[in-house]
Amino acid sequence: MSNPQQLRYSKEHEWLSDAQDGVSTVGITEHAANALGDVVFVQLPEAGSTVTAGETCGELESTKSVSDLYSPVTGEVTEVNEDVVNDPSLVNSAPFEGGWLFKVRVTEEPAELLSADEYTAFTAG
Repeated sequence: MSNPQQLRYSKEHEWLSDAQDGVSTVGITEHAANALGDVVFVQLPEAGSTVTAGETCGELESTKSVSDLYSPVTGEVTEVNEDVVNDPSLVNSAPFEGGWLFKVRVTEEPAELLSADEYTAFTAG
């Protein structure tokens, strides 16, 4: 499993893209998607809502369990991925591409986000 180098990662297994015009994309990692199993339902924060770093902002339901979704940053949600809402399996099949979850205008980014190499070491045990 390869974690894209250009992303940053939380210890709750979310990834964050570099900001483009102040907006970053958020998703869950391949590691998390594999641990969850087949995702069958996603509940995402609404566009216009505020998310806070480290706090729950949604939910992912799989054939194995239900898992909270945590925001890796603080900011305002600008867009949700309706494709994932309509086809939650995208979270499993393309976690770093079409399976992204939401976009956020970042107002605060915690210092403890990990690089790809740090996240790989963290998930290795």
